[in-house]
Amino acid sequence: MRLQVSGPRLWEVRQSVRDWLASHAPEPEAIFVGLSGGADSLALTAALARERGSVGALVVDHGLQPDSARTAERAARLALALGCASAQVLPVVVDGPGGLEAAARTARRAALRQASGAAPVLLAHTMDDQAETVLLGLGRGSGPRSIQGMRAWDDPWGRPLLGVRRATTRAVCAELGIEPHEDPMNTDPRFARARLRAEVLPLLEDVLQGGVAEALARTAAAVREDNGYLDDQAAASYARVAGEELAVAAVADLPEPIRRRTLRLWLLDNGAQALNETQIRAVDELVSAWRGQGPVAVPGALKEGRRLMVRRAYGRLRLVVA
Repeated sequence: MRLQVSGPRLWEVRQSVRDWLASHAPEPEAIFVGLSGGADSLALTAALARERGSVGALVVDHGLQPDSARTAERAARLALALGCASAQVLPVVVDGPGGLEAAARTARRAALRQASGAAPVLLAHTMDDQAETVLLGLGRGSGPRSIQGMRAWDDPWGRPLLGVRRATTRAVCAELGIEPHEDPMNTDPRFARARLRAEVLPLLEDVLQGGVAEALARTAAAVREDNGYLDDQAAASYARVAGEELAVAAVADLPEPIRRRTLRLWLLDNGAQALNETQIRAVDELVSAWRGQGPVAVPGALKEGRRLMVRRAYGRLRLVVA
């Protein structure tokens, strides 16, 4: 059974998808959509299927709810009814470090990458999701990268709905006569994002009389543009000093934002992983505020009990395992 796919709110979402395709995937090619069965991903799936005929829907079953398999199968059937050429359920096992949300995201991304090959996978993050991401970054104080939000294209992930409000995707489902799945994790107060969604953003909208999500999205876009320029400058600086060791004199006189980004590139190039702003600033102090302090620990893929350390000696920085 194929659903009737029309309505003014769907047209709005289709326009956002059309604009994204024109900018990032203008040529007909294999393209996939990550579908959870929630309102956002259903609206994206409906719009994308209308704009591109050969869309494959990928439904990840995290196995975190008793009826997750049935929910995933329903989402796959809806994808076909909305006009997708194919729909595949991808069961995953959620485990690993970083908490339940992080482990689920890691498992989901791995499954989507494997199923899609090198093709783009469109995700249904909305302006509301972007606003929540910026607030989380601000609250955690984790630097400009955390408040630049999500990119519209971050190979292989595409996000056509960053300019669309969540209320619009719900309205699309109403137009289509579809009851979206409500993920219990989205309203579980144990998770910071759920509380931001249910408590903090509505309060800010009330106190500031609306427009908060739009303002946060604009802020993210502005920071992202600035970060892009600074990252380009840092890449050029790093190209001149790349190596296992880094001469302090080669980076000491760089402007602070560019120097920290250059140090970050050097760290990542030599085995560090998942660096946060606090760690980068601590390494920067080995250059800019040297007073004979000891080495700085940074995260890396090491055996348990071993640590990756940045040490300064004889005017050079070096990564060592301790």
